[in-house]
Amino acid sequence: MLQAVVFDCDGVLTDNGSSWQIIHHRFGTDNDKALSDKSTLELFLDGEISESDFVEDDIRRWKEVRPEIHRDDIVRCYSGISLMSGARDVVGELQTRGVFVAIISSGVDLFVSAIASMLKVDDWAANGFEWDEGGWLVKGLPTRVFSHNKGLMVEKLVEINGFTPAGVVCVGDSSTDLSMRIDGSRFIGFNPARQRATSAFECAGVPIVVEKDLKEIWPHLYPGEPFPELSEWD
Repeated sequence: MLQAVVFDCDGVLTDNGSSWQIIHHRFGTDNDKALSDKSTLELFLDGEISESDFVEDDIRRWKEVRPEIHRDDIVRCYSGISLMSGARDVVGELQTRGVFVAIISSGVDLFVSAIASMLKVDDWAANGFEWDEGGWLVKGLPTRVFSHNKGLMVEKLVEINGFTPAGVVCVGDSSTDLSMRIDGSRFIGFNPARQRATSAFECAGVPIVVEKDLKEIWPHLYPGEPFPELSEWD
């Protein structure tokens, strides 16, 4: 029996790329500049630098062009981003059936918390920043969600709520999201972010949904059952 569905946020519940990369775009910076023969992004995806080092490198780049960054500056970066097609429908229908819905994201907490509130999910976790009393950026917070080991948070969710791993399905769009899958649980690859994600999903033998409509995961949550045509969430 399905007890909980755990979603990544960026590119899954929302129709955008990385919530960190969006800040780079706003400030005119990037993390594709090479350190040795790889960019910092590649080093991070390959597990060669830590989450905290990656975040601090991002902040350093932003402060090179904007020395003082306010919380409101970060919030404005996400103006205009929309929910993924079908996100509200799927979350609403799951909760109608008594399924626990959570977000576990290594994205920016200011963004993820807004999406969690919009969708009224049951729980969420993300990474973020430390601000001073005036709301000015100080540094990154200690890592809460490790991109390469999201399963730690899934295990906590299972233990706290008394779920069984077999009753949990995780949904993600990147190769690192596969780390959400704990022993006995299931995983659905949705809207693969990069070719490396598609390749990782294929190698792992998990279902892959390429359509950018979250309702397309439904037959993988409830085999043989199409998404309800008439729903109060339409």
